[in-house]
Amino acid sequence: MPDKGLFQSFFMGGFECSTHRRHIDGKRLDMIAATAHDQFVVEDYVRLRDFGITVARDGIRWHLIEKTPYNYDFSSVLPMIRAARELGIQVIWDLCHYGFPDDLDIFKPEFVRRYARLAHAFTELHLNETDSIPFVAPINEISFFSWASGEVGYFYPFARRRGNELKTQLVRAAIEGIEAIWSVEPRARIVQIDPLINVVGRSARSQTAAENYRLSQYQAWDMLAGRLQPELGGAPKYLDIIGVNYYRDNQWFHPGGKKIARGQPLYRPFGNLLREIYERYRRPVFIAETGIEFDARVDWLRYIGREARAAMRNGVPIEGICWYSIINCPGWDDERHCYNGLWDYANEAGEREIYVPMARELHRQMRLFGQIQKTQGEI
Repeated sequence: MPDKGLFQSFFMGGFECSTHRRHIDGKRLDMIAATAHDQFVVEDYVRLRDFGITVARDGIRWHLIEKTPYNYDFSSVLPMIRAARELGIQVIWDLCHYGFPDDLDIFKPEFVRRYARLAHAFTELHLNETDSIPFVAPINEISFFSWASGEVGYFYPFARRRGNELKTQLVRAAIEGIEAIWSVEPRARIVQIDPLINVVGRSARSQTAAENYRLSQYQAWDMLAGRLQPELGGAPKYLDIIGVNYYRDNQWFHPGGKKIARGQPLYRPFGNLLREIYERYRRPVFIAETGIEFDARVDWLRYIGREARAAMRNGVPIEGICWYSIINCPGWDDERHCYNGLWDYANEAGEREIYVPMARELHRQMRLFGQIQKTQGEI
């Protein structure tokens, strides 16, 4: 691992920024507003910085920015850019976190054109507001997004059995968006984020289908890299930095979807999954999302840290770990209070209570990763 990594700090704080319409009632979510992060972005970034975390995952809200086609109102994101600039927070910006303007049909060519223009306009804004190199996640979780919105009808537009069609559309949009970004700022770094999974057959008969399902996790990355469906315009340059999202439920049996619990014989160690994706693409990797609820937070953070260090010792260039969400947030479908963050909901003054057991463990993990980074930097 190089002496200086890609990011300012190894640990990162992720702010939930989903903006999709949910299937139960069609309501559009706005997780930045729901967590009051928009009201207290300065306080939230100060909290991160004071804790020793100087990298955040955050997002823009396309539906607020482009209420009429090709007309952009960036007032919802300007305070965030300026707060990051003034406080020295390096932000990885999600440009499309499941949500888009209501007048757009995600399956039509106009979606690609509008998205690319948005990416261009945002990069111009970023260039005008700050001298820092932008880090951009063009479309968050292409694989999950296409499954949720195009295959099973979980997100708007609630389509079914069109998942592969939507995946290719999102890849087209991502490529056009990246080119638009680079036309403004050639130094921009591109982060391609998708879940990392493991799928195991329930029987010998189902093992082939399970393995095909498991390998499908690489389709979007392969399309972006030009390895699959090269007519989409993919090329290796679009796989700049790979972000992997990993949660407790990311391993399951096929068919049926029963989860494989950590500790079961067929559960693959997370470090093994990290090594596989690095060997496949040979690109820098970071853990773009991980987290869990309630008291399990400490044990899960300890596990993720242990596995990431094991991968690093085996030559995998892990560039960071992002806890997601760094502040507690409401559930997508039921708006319940999810205790999944380092900090809780804000009070009227913007103060958030810290979850002390996790804070202690996170400080311990920071020390451990500091030691391994120092050791590898001396090699």
